Amino acid sequence: MNKLLLLFFAIYGIGFVNAQDQHITRQGEITFFSYTSVENIQATNNQVLSILYTTNKKVGVQILMRAFAFEKSLMYEHFNESYIESDLYPKATFEGDIIDFDPNQEGSQTRIIKGEFTLRGITKPVEVKATIVNTDGIYSITGTIDVPIKDYEIKVPPILSPNIAKNIQVSFKFQYAPNENQK
Repeated sequence: MNKLLLLFFAIYGIGFVNAQDQHITRQGEITFFSYTSVENIQATNNQVLSILYTTNKKVGVQILMRAFAFEKSLMYEHFNESYIESDLYPKATFEGDIIDFDPNQEGSQTRIIKGEFTLRGITKPVEVKATIVNTDGIYSITGTIDVPIKDYEIKVPPILSPNIAKNIQVSFKFQYAPNENQK
């Protein structure tokens, strides 16, 4: 895990940011939901790593795909083996800039995060509307984004296409704490 964190910090420019400006969560939550008339599919991942840099207003997220929990074990199997191909693409990532974010403002701010989302080795630009709450220097970020499965070349057999939505609704919730490893 420490090697993973070191790599993550290196990717997001740790050398350019003050240590007290780094906030981290190792238990962020991502939930996705696929609604169809045949069957709803929902899964939650509570092992999402995310870093928030308040000085340069950047955020990075790393999602282990096999950490999603499903209601049915067959859904988990199909998700990892057939659709996401988790052996080939074990993680998804997001890195972005928070537009007009004021880290010193207490309370809630609704902001756009512009960045790149990588899933199945395919990177696409995205804009996410997020709510950021600052309570005495403790930050939380929540929001929702729709992910079109065709953009990430997720192949659904024609016979199963009524069972999977064309756009997957992804919700996220991160509760950050100051990164104590850097103090």
